[in-house]
Amino acid sequence: MSRVPLVARRLLMHEARALHSLGPWVLRRRHQVPEGALAVPYTGPQTAMMYGMIFVSVIETVGLALIIPWPVVHAITLVIDVYGVVLVLALHAACVVRPHVVGSDGSLRIRYGALFDLRIPAATIAAARVDRRYPDARLVRLGPDGVLDLAVGSQTTVTVELTEPVTFVRPLGRQGVAHTLRFHADDPREAVAALTRARREAAPDPSAAPQ
Repeated sequence: MSRVPLVARRLLMHEARALHSLGPWVLRRRHQVPEGALAVPYTGPQTAMMYGMIFVSVIETVGLALIIPWPVVHAITLVIDVYGVVLVLALHAACVVRPHVVGSDGSLRIRYGALFDLRIPAATIAAARVDRRYPDARLVRLGPDGVLDLAVGSQTTVTVELTEPVTFVRPLGRQGVAHTLRFHADDPREAVAALTRARREAAPDPSAAPQ
């Protein structure tokens, strides 16, 4: 029972952040993408589905408006349906304004809207590669082998191996530990190239070693 209030608070927090993302989305702004960093979008596989859900919700709202004869019930249904449409749009907006981020120092931040946020220091990243996989439909999945999948549209396109395990927080508050990360990037080659380039630039030059 003690977990219920925490779950409810986190759900309300996620919802509020998603709704707050509508403003930056309309203004085409990104959330916490530093200068010199690479923003890595990941919404490609879900965009059509999100707009499809919005279209169906609008059709449902119009249909119910024509069918329901009771003014009070009609008003309540209208409010619920309109809020549902706004919330779906807000969830998508949160993903657009909160892309993954490859820092200029080689660090990585992987996100999914307001639901998931994990920062990985550059020193913790051992290797990154393009690797398309199709895990199950869950957003966050931690396998028994310590592999964390953050899937969009039931797919991941980048695999990042770590030098040491990292702790992450699931959307509802539970913690997990992973030593390999898989996430989706709309342009996985660009993301991997940026991670690889940053690590190479940060690595000490052997020719500069003292004689």
